[in-house]
Amino acid sequence: MSFASAVRQAGGRLIFAPTGRVDATTADAFTDQIVAAAREARDVGALVVDLTGLDFMASRGLRALTMAQREAGEGVPIRLANPNAQMREILKISRYDMLFEIVDEA
Repeated sequence: MSFASAVRQAGGRLIFAPTGRVDATTADAFTDQIVAAAREARDVGALVVDLTGLDFMASRGLRALTMAQREAGEGVPIRLANPNAQMREILKISRYDMLFEIVDEA
């Protein structure tokens, strides 16, 4: 499966919505796009990563989340929204559920 993403603003936050899988073949594109969204979120005030359309994320995708958090800087929260059961388990096992707020809607 391929990877794509969309970015939109809503309610004082930037919403980054990836779809597909973040794996060895798509991790670089995901990293570039989420880091760019984090930079843009500095002007908006918050970034929500809407995981609704994401089926899987490998460890390189988790690394990209950390890079995005650094890029956004302090004062720009990043929330992860709508993870499916597999994504919730990945976030829990990797302890990323302690680094990012997990919310049920974007």
